[in-house]
Amino acid sequence: MASVAQTLESGSSAAIQNDESIVVRFAGDSGDGMQLTGGQFTLSSALSGNDFATFPDFPAEIRAPQGTTFGVSAFQINFGSGAIDTPGDAPDVLVAMNPAALKTNVGNLKPGGLIIADEGEFTARNLTKAGYTVNPLDDGSLNKWQLVKFNISQLTLDAVKPFGLGNKEALRCKNMWTLGLALWMFDRDRQPMIDWLNGKFKKNQVLADANIAALNAGHAYGETIEIGGQVKRHHVNPAPVAPGLYRTITGAEAVAYGLVAGTQLASMPMFFGGYPITPASSILHYLSALKEYGITTFQAEDEIAAIASAIGASYAGQLGVTSSSGPGIALKGEAIGLAIMTELPLVIVNSQRGGPSTGLPTKTEQSDLYQAVYGRNGDAPMPVIAARSPSDAFDCAIEAVRIAVQYMTPVMLLTDGYIGNAAEPWAVPDMSTYKPFPVKFLDTVPEGGFKPFSRDEKLARPWVKPGTPGLIHRIGGIEKQIDTGHIDYSPANHQAMTDIRKAKVDGIANSIPDQDVCIGAAGGKLAVVGWGSTYGAIHQAVSRARAKGLDVSHIHIRHIWPMPKNMGELLHSYDKVIVPEMNTGQLKTVLRDQYLVDAKPVNKVSGQPFTIAELEVAIEESLA
Repeated sequence: MASVAQTLESGSSAAIQNDESIVVRFAGDSGDGMQLTGGQFTLSSALSGNDFATFPDFPAEIRAPQGTTFGVSAFQINFGSGAIDTPGDAPDVLVAMNPAALKTNVGNLKPGGLIIADEGEFTARNLTKAGYTVNPLDDGSLNKWQLVKFNISQLTLDAVKPFGLGNKEALRCKNMWTLGLALWMFDRDRQPMIDWLNGKFKKNQVLADANIAALNAGHAYGETIEIGGQVKRHHVNPAPVAPGLYRTITGAEAVAYGLVAGTQLASMPMFFGGYPITPASSILHYLSALKEYGITTFQAEDEIAAIASAIGASYAGQLGVTSSSGPGIALKGEAIGLAIMTELPLVIVNSQRGGPSTGLPTKTEQSDLYQAVYGRNGDAPMPVIAARSPSDAFDCAIEAVRIAVQYMTPVMLLTDGYIGNAAEPWAVPDMSTYKPFPVKFLDTVPEGGFKPFSRDEKLARPWVKPGTPGLIHRIGGIEKQIDTGHIDYSPANHQAMTDIRKAKVDGIANSIPDQDVCIGAAGGKLAVVGWGSTYGAIHQAVSRARAKGLDVSHIHIRHIWPMPKNMGELLHSYDKVIVPEMNTGQLKTVLRDQYLVDAKPVNKVSGQPFTIAELEVAIEESLA
């Protein structure tokens, strides 16, 4: 595969180099608009037909001190002409808008990669803020990379001068200047970006025109100026895809659409009760725009009120849904137990982040698995599902709705900050291919009398809307008597009801598929078992290892609890099992507990996703 580094040779800037894939990282101050730049470059990749994966990486502080390493915001995209599963291990190109952005990101750049730096921001003051004693653009410390430096700030000011903007407002256009240069470098059409800017600033045409001028100026700079004499344009051919309708989707969007699709398949309205928390807040934002599909959204005063309102909605005959991240899920814990005891359907979305406590609010982690599977008082079993990618979150949300309404139980859907914020192409599905699962409320008194805690073949109790004639019954958190639902503290009854609730959740395994093997054989020397957002890195690492002749397979688990019925037999068919996860070994512990398999952990808790190279090393060491 040709790399950008290989093309940074002397020659005409008019030449275009074809590449299979390229990784670009935009980095600057959190006020420099890097997420916006990255998002629009992602759109251009989608319109060019490339496959891609993105990784937004921004600070936790609402506004860290300008120019400091704490305030660096970055956006990485891996785009290519083949299948792309990860945002890339290391960038080929780093666009650094200030010294702090350079300092925090240059160590990840490939040897020989390209640095594009805004030398206008490398002032003595900014260098000091970033911790530099001398200017790295001049001291030779960047010699292992290709360095191109020019004053993007001044070039932007020159481009927008005719529009009469103040200096501060004019400099806000430099992200569009940078985007224009990137569009030139990677052979992209500017018109979709121009159309977008006209739409974004339709109420202020001066700002629209200024940003368009900056975009065009950045593009023209690449087109007309020899940037150091060594940079060529690059072209990435479209990725082969099946015919269909495609769109870019983030994990948060996919969860929102999946919840709506699930309730449509269940033929019922949905109530979402939430409270803002990073990185889960986006789900509420997306759902609030979908009210025409029978969706009611409610921003509660706190996490407990949010889940309590959702439980109340389920009691009233809608599907209650709530969402949060680890700290908020902890606050919701008692109410989750109430939903388990009352046996009401409820979907709980946990967008995991670095912990414990406030932890790393904007960084990714998988450290809430124990909390999801075990984290409640009493014996309180609850099904748990984990999405593996942004697009997979759509189907996982539908599955969470199905299990919740068919088994009368709360369900937890696990995503994480990486899945929620990252974007990838999504083939919009034909919903006519999804099997409906319409809810049937009990609305008449059964023969022999109404028993609110009687059971069907799935051990689910009947769902009754309050006020239905003849179907008055008790509900609440105190233990219920078998069948009647009367309060019953007796030892034998509590034993029986605890066993029933466990058996109901265990029985969900009867309605989920057997565990498959993503790559490799069902048996062999080594299985790499993953869950959640580690999918892409594991998939690529195992593919590369198998290309070297290594006997290794990839298993990725969607249904965390209960697991598929064939899981134990499948795991025992391998000599060794390793479990890469972004925690200290939580799925590993569950697998050892359930199947007595000697699973070994491969852990990472840095707030950053696994790289493919890290997992390749783990595979080779396991087979050594």
